[in-house]
Amino acid sequence: MRQPTILLSTVVALFCAGSIRPAIRSTSLFNGKDLKGWDVYIGRPFDTISKKFAGEPLGLNNDPLKVFSVVTEDGKPAIRVSGERFGGISTIHEYKNYHLRLEFKWGKLKWHPKRNDKRDSGLLYHAVGSHGADGGFWMRSQEFQIQEGDCGDYWGVAGGVADVPAIKVGQKFVYTPGSPLVPFSEKGPNGRNCTKSPDGEKPTGQWNVIDLYCFGDTSVHIVNEKVTMILYNSRQWQDGSETALTNGKIQLQSEGAELFYRNLAVEEINAIPQKILRQR
Repeated sequence: MRQPTILLSTVVALFCAGSIRPAIRSTSLFNGKDLKGWDVYIGRPFDTISKKFAGEPLGLNNDPLKVFSVVTEDGKPAIRVSGERFGGISTIHEYKNYHLRLEFKWGKLKWHPKRNDKRDSGLLYHAVGSHGADGGFWMRSQEFQIQEGDCGDYWGVAGGVADVPAIKVGQKFVYTPGSPLVPFSEKGPNGRNCTKSPDGEKPTGQWNVIDLYCFGDTSVHIVNEKVTMILYNSRQWQDGSETALTNGKIQLQSEGAELFYRNLAVEEINAIPQKILRQR
C-alpha cells in the first residue's frame, strides 16, 4: 500500500513556520443570473414501463426541460436542479489545489427511478474525460456524496480511485482516522464507496454548507464545519493502468431529486489549513 504523498505533520509544521501561505485568490462560480461558465449534460430518460434508462440522451447543452436553471430561493439566487432527468452541470474550467465552498438545500420533488429513495445528488471533483462516462450521465471523477443522511461519503466515479483510512463495519467501510489506508475503486475488492463519519447534515429543508479542500492528491470532505473524511492518493483507471487524478472540472449531479445550490466559490490554496487538519 502506498503511503500518502502529503505528510500532514509536515504540512502543519510548514504552515506554523510561515512557509505556507493561506488562500491566494477566490472566484465565484455562479453569477446569480444565468449558467454562464457551466456546461450541461443530460442523459437518457428513464422508462417507467421497462424500468430501464432507454432512448437517446439529450446530450451537451441541450436542456429543454430546464433540469438546471437559475431561480430565486429564500430571497437569493440559486441554481435549481429539478432531478427530472439524470445528468450533470460542470464548470468549463478545470481546477487544482483549491478550496470549494457551496450551500445546498433539498427541494420537495422526487422522480423515478428514485421516487421512493433518499434524495440524491453529488459534488463531483477532478472531473475529466467524456461526459456520460458513468452510467451515461457523469464524468470520471471523485464524488463528495450529497444524499440525505449520507453527505460526505466517497464514491469513485467511472474509474476514480482513492485511499481512505477506514474499517469494515458489517457490509460497509467507514472512515476511521488512524486506520490503515483502504483503496476504493469500481473494480477493486473493496468497492468504490466509503461511508463518512461523523454525520454533519442538517434536517431536510435547511441550507447546508459544504467545503471541499483539494491539495496535491489529498482531499478533505466537510459538511457544516465537520470533517467527514480525508482521502489520499487520488488517481484513476485509464487505459488499463492507474494515473494521477489531481485536477479537473467541478460537476453537480441531477439524480432524481430536486435541490438548490447557491454561494458557490473556489479559492486557490497552498496547503490544507491547519485548522482543518486538527479536526481529523
